[in-house]
Amino acid sequence: MKKLICLGLMMALPVWAATPTQENKKEYEDVYVLMDLLGASFRLIKDEYVEELSYKDMVEKAVNGVLSSQDPHSGFLNKEETEEMHTQTKGEFGGVGMEVTAENGVVRVVSPIDDTPAFKAGLQAGDYITHIDGTSVIGMSLTDAVKRLRGEPKTNVTVTISRKSEEPFDVKLVRDVIKVQPVKYEIKDTIGYLRLITFSEQTTEKLHEAIREIQKKLGDSLTGFILDIRNNPGGLLDQAVGVADTFMAQGEIVSTRSKKPEDTMRFSAKTEDLTHGKPLVVLINEGSASASEIVAGALQDHKRAVIVGLKSFGKGSVQSVREIPGFGAIKITTARYYTPSGHSIQAKGITPDVEIPRAELKELPKIKGWAEGNYDTALSEEEGKKAKDTLKKIQVSKELADKSFREEDKKPDYQLDRAIDILKAVAIYENGKEVIEVKESN
Repeated sequence: MKKLICLGLMMALPVWAATPTQENKKEYEDVYVLMDLLGASFRLIKDEYVEELSYKDMVEKAVNGVLSSQDPHSGFLNKEETEEMHTQTKGEFGGVGMEVTAENGVVRVVSPIDDTPAFKAGLQAGDYITHIDGTSVIGMSLTDAVKRLRGEPKTNVTVTISRKSEEPFDVKLVRDVIKVQPVKYEIKDTIGYLRLITFSEQTTEKLHEAIREIQKKLGDSLTGFILDIRNNPGGLLDQAVGVADTFMAQGEIVSTRSKKPEDTMRFSAKTEDLTHGKPLVVLINEGSASASEIVAGALQDHKRAVIVGLKSFGKGSVQSVREIPGFGAIKITTARYYTPSGHSIQAKGITPDVEIPRAELKELPKIKGWAEGNYDTALSEEEGKKAKDTLKKIQVSKELADKSFREEDKKPDYQLDRAIDILKAVAIYENGKEVIEVKESN
């Protein structure tokens, strides 16, 4: 066992050997002293712990413990978990369909993924999972918690949810094979509505297809676009850059900075704006994380879009996956994300330009009041007629007042409705500015 661990450490030490310093030499020598502590601890645990443990299990948990104690996004992945991670980035994986993180000793839901068991059961961004199948998650690593949530399709798992201002309650979920369609789109009047579910390998390609379909159907009547990245937990960095680049003709999108200044990386727009500068509104909320925040931050800093909704999650760290042949992989935080203006996303998130809370809008019956048209002698809009002759009585029935504003099987989306209003206002402003510029040039 000691030989195995020393081998792993020796693989990480060639730089010291190449450029030896007094400080590095001292640290190099200390490694062997500390190895005695680790080896003695493993032998003691193996001999005396109340339950049987294998050395393999102990080493994996030790590595995972070192990483997960630094931040909630680093950890060790065994071979099975590594394979599942690769599958997940391709947009299809098993589970209940939610992105989670460790917080305050329990598991927090970053966001449920659209059309998955967690989404359909009504789980929300910000929910805390305190128990899984009756077992407390306190003291449990995030990796272990995720393992308990995963399982064979059609099997059940019950999670205990703690939500603000509510008593803890149980939610029964039926596991399923999660097939995530990264992009969905609709046409709302003259507006192209784009919903990004996740940033997987096909996201940018599918986004381009959706935009071209909307442009083909609406033609010159196209007012603009709404990019909805609410409850989008993120994904691949190159896809975040690709999505932002879709709406930008030039400029920096994001930079990553590690503890070594020479490792700083900058990503900039390389292609033309696929939407040709059409007005753009981006919807975010507290479930928008990582790649979603990169997109929102870039478009906000370049004033390419109006960001509306709620403050985003604030995951501005970069994880790199380093595979260890025969064992699995290490997922390790290596850098932080910075928006084009130089602001770190980490633990701060993206603050929307216009804050729109979740709410419900109910249409009320119109109140009968006095208006200009009520005067008997009031002028009509048509010459030679009195307003009294053309005044119509309007009654709003209870059926109309109670009618859903959206499709029968969907809840009203107050934030989206306000985003549509904002986009229309931006479009009017932009069109008016163009008219003025034309007149001035003439």
